[in-house]
Amino acid sequence: MELISNYPLMAALLAIIIAQVIKIPIHYFATREFIPGLAFSTGGMPSSHSAAVTSLSTAIGIVEGFGSTLFAVAAVFSVITMYDASGVRRHAGTHATVLNQLVKDFQVLIEGAKNWENKEKYEKREDLKELLGHQPIEVFFGAITGILVAIIFHLLL
Repeated sequence: MELISNYPLMAALLAIIIAQVIKIPIHYFATREFIPGLAFSTGGMPSSHSAAVTSLSTAIGIVEGFGSTLFAVAAVFSVITMYDASGVRRHAGTHATVLNQLVKDFQVLIEGAKNWENKEKYEKREDLKELLGHQPIEVFFGAITGILVAIIFHLLL
């Protein structure tokens, strides 16, 4: 029961759920494609990583005080997480896109000389996941989502 009454933890988990679920209508309005699986994928608008860490930091600030050491630790880890989401992970997704295209281009070049006995294995090759990280605007709106979730959740308690 203590776990369920842990406001910072529940606010962070709620922020993740909300950020993941609202990716579906945001994507639909932007592209007219309805993809429910976005709720279970990485990347996209808004960043659930950013929503989670800012909600956690905001909730800790509300409970422990914004001048507390615990809030400082949470805030620093939030910044590191958001930097990673918009930097390293986004670039890894870009690399995956380029590598996937290189593999496809290479397969076209060697298709005539390809050993047909291995075709089944070739067809089973999976592309690398390309949507890994976030654009800075996705991180920003994830952070706003997290802060709002923590504040609204606190007001409802």
